[in-house]
Amino acid sequence: MAEDNRKGVMSGSFVSAVKTGTFLRRIAKLLLYGSSAAALLVIGSQSIDYNWQWERIPRYIFTYDEKGLKAGLLLQGLWVTVKISAISIVPAFAVSVIAAMMRLSDSLMSRAVSTIYIELIRNTPLLIQIFFVYFVLAPIFGIGAFASAVLSLTLFEGAYGAEIVRGGIASIDRGQWEASFSLGMGRMTAYRYIILPQALRRVLPPLTGQGVSLIKDSALVSTISIFDLTMRGQEIISETFLTFEVWFTVAAIYLLLTLSLSRFSDSLEKRIELR
Repeated sequence: MAEDNRKGVMSGSFVSAVKTGTFLRRIAKLLLYGSSAAALLVIGSQSIDYNWQWERIPRYIFTYDEKGLKAGLLLQGLWVTVKISAISIVPAFAVSVIAAMMRLSDSLMSRAVSTIYIELIRNTPLLIQIFFVYFVLAPIFGIGAFASAVLSLTLFEGAYGAEIVRGGIASIDRGQWEASFSLGMGRMTAYRYIILPQALRRVLPPLTGQGVSLIKDSALVSTISIFDLTMRGQEIISETFLTFEVWFTVAAIYLLLTLSLSRFSDSLEKRIELR
């Protein structure tokens, strides 16, 4: 018993040491990359003789008045970006599942419609799709710029997510289908209770990663006058000419946002693997 306890303690210490070493390596890499980027920034600024004015940036993140702290223009834009991305994720997921099921359907019409949608969206630029929705479909259906942005991102990310979901469904063993049918289930019932729960468990991490892409793709909605993070950055630059400072700050905010989602995706994948 004592020997087992000693082995357990040694095993726990080893795991703790490995985790500590991994964390320290990540910190070292982050410091290395950060110092390298800072060095390149200094060298570049010296070569172009640019007058950096970083002290003017904080006011565009937070402002302070007699009522206390208030969100600056960049944080206001960040809220719009987060709102558009969050609203688009749910319908994009639904479109992914429906399109994947249609592509795997026995119906020739369903497969044709799904294939045309997926190939058309995946092989045309998102910017063109945003313009088409905003300038062609929006006047017909009477929707505004925000709804046009959500619809464009939903259709775009749904097409990519459909291929992820289709791969997850195709990875389910054929015996699962046969067992479902032997129990008297129809195709849709089998999807609902047997196939989709298993498939979605496998594809949830890559779908979460697709959410990271959605956040980055949302920067293009600024082209239809939506005051998201990118548009707010352009607005500040037009007023202050702080080109590099503002764009680097905007890039850092996007980086923090996408890294947070990426970490969530990694932890989700590890949890699923442990089950």
